[in-house]
Parts: sequence; C-alpha cells; structure tokens
Amino acid sequence: MGNYSSYSNISDISNYVTLKSKKLKMIVGSIKENTVLEKRISLTPESAKNIIGLGLKVCIEKGYALHLGIDDNEYKNIGVEIKASSKEVFNSSDLITKVNCPSEDEIGILKDNSILIGMLNPSKNRNQIDKIIKKKIKLFSLELLPRITRAQSMDVLSSQSNLAGYRAVIESVAEFEKAVPMMMTAAGTVPAAKVLVIGAGVAGLQAIATAKRLGAIVSATDVRVASKEQVESLGGKFLTVEQNEDMETTGGYAKEASDEYKKKQAEMMRDALKKNDIVICTALIPGKPAPRILTEDLVKLMKPGSIVYDLAAEQGGNSAFSEAGKINSVDGIKIIGVKNLMNNLPLTASNLYAKNLFSFIRNLYSKEKKDFNINLEDEIIEKSLIKSF
Repeated sequence: MGNYSSYSNISDISNYVTLKSKKLKMIVGSIKENTVLEKRISLTPESAKNIIGLGLKVCIEKGYALHLGIDDNEYKNIGVEIKASSKEVFNSSDLITKVNCPSEDEIGILKDNSILIGMLNPSKNRNQIDKIIKKKIKLFSLELLPRITRAQSMDVLSSQSNLAGYRAVIESVAEFEKAVPMMMTAAGTVPAAKVLVIGAGVAGLQAIATAKRLGAIVSATDVRVASKEQVESLGGKFLTVEQNEDMETTGGYAKEASDEYKKKQAEMMRDALKKNDIVICTALIPGKPAPRILTEDLVKLMKPGSIVYDLAAEQGGNSAFSEAGKINSVDGIKIIGVKNLMNNLPLTASNLYAKNLFSFIRNLYSKEKKDFNINLEDEIIEKSLIKSF
C-alpha cells in the first residue's frame, strides 16, 4: 500500500490523508505577461515575500521579471519556486495573479476551479471572461473594487492613475517646445506656461500637483463640484460650469453629463483653450466610452505649438484628433493619444500594483482555514467577483 503500509486499517489511512492535506499550503502563481503589450508584473520579490509570510507558497514562470532587471534568484532567495513554463505554473497554483486578462492560449491551460485576480477589464474582454467562467474559475477584477476606506490599499485604479497623471505632465512638457516655469533673465522675462487639466480625479489631481511643481500656472475643471476644494488645495484654479444636477455617483465617480451641461461646458472651454498651452485630458466614466469634451472646433482654438495630452485615448478619447499610441498634428497643435502609459514606468507601476494585489490576497486568505475564503458578505469580495454577464 505504498506510503500507507504502516497503517493497520482504512480509518488510519483516512486520518493520515486528512492530516497530510492540512499541512499542504495553498499556492499563489504568476506567469510572464506578453512584454510587447505589458511590461508590468503582478508579483515583485517584496510582495512575494509578504505572501509567503501569510503561510502561502508562491511560484512563478522562469524569467518572470528579467525585462525589468529582476533576476529569478531574487525570488528564489526568498522561497519562491521557479517553474519552467506557464503551464506548470497554472497546474501547480490555486490562485493566479496577472496584470491583464489572459490570452486565448492562456485560457486553454488555466486550471479548472482555481482563482484568478487581475485588472481584467470585463466590459472589454467579455468573450475571454465567458470562457474562463465556464472553467469554474473564480474571477476577481480589481477595477471593480468599492470605493470604501477598507479597500484603499487594494485600489489599483488610484495607484496606477496617480502615476498616469504624473507621467502625462512629464511627457507633455517633453513635447512642448518652450520653458514651463517663469524665468527672469538679463535678456528678459520668460512667461510661465499655462496648463489646463480636464477631470480632477486621481490622475487629474496628480497632474495638477506635478504641473505646479514645474512652475506652470494651472487650472482644472470637473463635473463634480466637490472637486473644487481639492483643486484649489493644490494651487490650481477651478473652472466651473453652472449646474443644478448632481454629477457624482454614490461611489465617487463622475456621471455622464446632460446635453445642457455639455453646451455650457463647451462655452467655458472656448475661452479657456485660447489661453492655455498644455491641456491634460483625464475624464473617464466607469464602464462607458470616454466623454468627448474637446470637439474639432475647440481644439483648433488653441495656439500653434500647444499640446493636448489625452489619457483617455484608449477608451475613445476626450479630444478630437486623438488616437491611441499616436501624436497627431493639427494646425501646429500636437494631440497626443496615450497607449499603455504604464509601460513608460513599469518598475514603479509594478511595485504599486503588487502591493495592491497583496492587500487583496491578505483579505481573501483565511489563516485559520488555510484556504481562500470567498465570503460574499464582504463587500470587497462581493463587488470585485465577476459572477456572470
């Protein structure tokens, strides 16, 4: 009877199996992303060490983070097991972490009845998610997290949007062919550049702060009146549109504006665009295409040499003429459409994302049961779990 030979009856064997299974640790695994499209990783050595500290095992695919200059030995030294292929990782793991939704090939080798966590973008990846659900895999998409205090450490939208707002200003300034801060020189005074930020969410507020630090004169607008205080606290001027309707959801996100509001907004924009040198567009509505705020006519009101940087380009764009991954020039105005912005600072983005993931896994894992606890009475778990379409 092999390993059971020292046991005299079926009851003893059953007890042995039960005791042995209790000692087995749940395994968290992660595979390489397609680095042509995505350079971020979901497990850093630091986050892997923290996961192991919960009483879990961790395994990754060979060469997991080499493109970021992180050698496999950095993971090995803290107890992470290195697997030869993505298939081995999937077969070994009870829970898989990813940055993006799995590809068709990856879905084919995902293990049934496991757990998958990532930024799965359900509205965009319906077909893939349908196939994954059919394999009885529990799917958690971190973009769906509720905006509550307890979920702040898991909030991937905030951590990544913070970086997006910062990078948007840096890249706009790199394309802008003038100095940004006011400079007083013997040859004369250089005026400060004027920056307008559309959308004062996490990305927009970081853009305001970064532009102010660089010496720009900053203004901002948002459909949510509550944003006024935040904009002004960062030294920006808040441009308002008179409104009677509440433009904020209970979750703190912006609602889609009415036609009447859009007309008033366009009138306000006409004046603002003539005065500003750089416009940073950050406005998004969860689960819907980005609102078109800058029409062709509005963009053309800007001076030649001005910049429009559209962070919403992949969701349809806030600005006319913006295309994801392209810089279009119209009447001397550069319209920059962003694609995979986090690939421009993947180490920092990965560090923050991995910390978000660890916080989520810590909330999901029960040390007492030594298992992942899908407790639907927990708002964090209930809201982020994709049940079906």
